[in-house]
Parts: sequence; C-alpha cells; structure tokens
Amino acid sequence: MISIDKLKNIVSRYNELEASLSKTDVDKKEFVKNSKEYSSLGEIIETAKNYIKLIEDKDNLKKILEDKNSDKELKEMAEQDLEDIKIKEVDYEKQVKVFLLPKDEADEKNAITEIRAGTGGLEASLFASDLFNMYQKVATNNGWKVEVLSASPSDAGGFKEIIFSIVGKNVFSKLKFESGVHRVQRVPDTETQGRIHTSAATVAVLPEAEEVDIKIDENDLRIDVFRAGGPGGQSVNTTDSAVRITHIPTGISVSQQDEKSQHKNKAKGMKILRSRLYELERLRIEKERSTARKSQIGTGDRSERIRTYNFPQGRVTDHRINLTLHKLTGFLAGDDFQEMSDALQIQHQEDLLQSVK
Repeated sequence: MISIDKLKNIVSRYNELEASLSKTDVDKKEFVKNSKEYSSLGEIIETAKNYIKLIEDKDNLKKILEDKNSDKELKEMAEQDLEDIKIKEVDYEKQVKVFLLPKDEADEKNAITEIRAGTGGLEASLFASDLFNMYQKVATNNGWKVEVLSASPSDAGGFKEIIFSIVGKNVFSKLKFESGVHRVQRVPDTETQGRIHTSAATVAVLPEAEEVDIKIDENDLRIDVFRAGGPGGQSVNTTDSAVRITHIPTGISVSQQDEKSQHKNKAKGMKILRSRLYELERLRIEKERSTARKSQIGTGDRSERIRTYNFPQGRVTDHRINLTLHKLTGFLAGDDFQEMSDALQIQHQEDLLQSVK
C-alpha cells in the first residue's frame, strides 16, 4: 500500500508551489524550476487527493463495521461502499505508483536517431528509407521537427545510413523503444519469381545531449579533416571540409561531410558524438540500477531483433511484447504507430512496477 503521508506531502508541495508561482518577486531561474515541478505534480494531484479521501473513507467504513453499536442496515451499506472503494483503490494506486516510479531524466529530451541498412543489400537500404519516412510522419503527427544531420544514399534510392535529429516535446520518451533490429519480409520489385526476401535495418535512438549534460575534454579528441567525397553534386567539395572526430578514451568516431563548411561539419559531428557518449553513460547507470531485473521491453541493444514488418500478410509484430497489428500500411504511414508505442510504454511501466514490489 502507498504511504498516505507521502501523498499528503505531494499535495502540500503542490500547494506551496502554487503560492510561490503567484508571487511577482521570484528569481527567474527559480520560477522556471518551480513551474516545471508544479506542472509535473499537476499530472497526479487530483488522483492523489482522491486516493487520500478514498483511504480516509475506507478507514471510517471499517470503524462502522467494527462498532458493535452500529445497526444492521448501516453495516450493510458500509459493506457495499467498502466493496466499491476496493475497486477504485486498485486503479488509483496503480496511477500513483506509475507516477512515483523513478523518472528517466532523458525522457524530456530531443532525440538523435540513427538508421543503418543491415543484411539484405539494396533491399535493406530501401527499408532503411521506409523507416526514415515513417519516423518523419510520426514527427509530423506529434508536431516535432526533423533535421537530417548525415545521410549516405544507396544506388537503389534508399539509405545505407541516415542520422537525423527530432526536436519536440518528450521525443525521447516516445521513441526510445525503437532501438534495435527491425526486420522486413517482402517481395522486392526486382524479384521475378515472387519470392519473399528478408532484410533488416538497425535503429538507434539516442537522447540529444546538451553541453551541460556531458563535458568533453578537448584533449580527448582527435580531429581529422579531409576532402569530402561522394557520388557527385553537392556532396563533393574541393576543400578539406569533411571532419572525422574520434573520442580517444571510448574509441567512438563520427564522420561528417554533408556541409560545405568545416565548422558546420564539426558542429554536427560534435552533436552526434555528445549524444552517443551521453547514451553510453546513461545505459551504464541504468544497468547498475537494474541488475536485479531484466525488462521485457529489452535493453536497447542495437543487436536485439525487436520488430518484423511482413508485407505479404500486412502485419507488423513487436517481438518484445508479442503484439501484432494487422495495419502495416497505416503503421508505416505513422497513423497507427501510437498504438504500438502506447503498448510498449504500458509494458515498461508494468515491468517497473513489478520490480519495485
């Protein structure tokens, strides 16, 4: 059972913040901090108040039932009310528990998403392009902005690799379960025998790190500049504008050549590198916290097969939660993506609730 004192403290803190935010002589930084906390507590405040009242009513009804002087009719009413309370109590308790679960500090961040074609050659690169288009549509549906940071096109018109940022409200929290191997089963346009081919692409969703999130020592970096190359057009420069940044302690390397300016390529490269290092540290901390449990959602490991897109049967299956949607077209169009995302979020919360019992 949840501590009523803890919930009363939440209500008290909410009231304090409400009073504080109504003042005009508040420090700007403190105001922003308090506003954020106030908004967060606002998500659960009504449920917390209802839960407190429910427990108080429950205690009063128990006293009626235990009182030898209570008449039979009153006790019967109390028993009925108590049964009703028990049903509501389960729902309120779950809502409060979910709210009180440890928060992932990265949830509110923007995301750097990396898609790489895997097994399957040109067909895999086309699938990588399909995934990119899907995330673009999901972003549009949520009012997010997409910016391509780096792209390596394939001869088939898809992508060998594409890295892009997605900016908006709570982007990482809604996309973090996309990391892993995505597999596609379909008949390629070039297949004359009508055989189904299987290919794959790897997705990595990283929280976009700010400079305040992770400090990078310039002495830990090796920066190489070289002349950008490519199939032609804008991707070929006549100056050494391409940049490769290597973080020596971890060996993580980022190459950037999409921009004609060396300065812009370095800035984009640092943005990607910072997010990769931040994710590395975040996963290390998460691993330490969760050594006692193994989430059904998975670890975010990029080698883990998480989903299959089957075109002949028009279905998409997430293997971590054994959920199949026979809405492949709508899913890839971004329209039915939320249904899968919500199911993953709910299962993740269930796993966490199990671990804190």
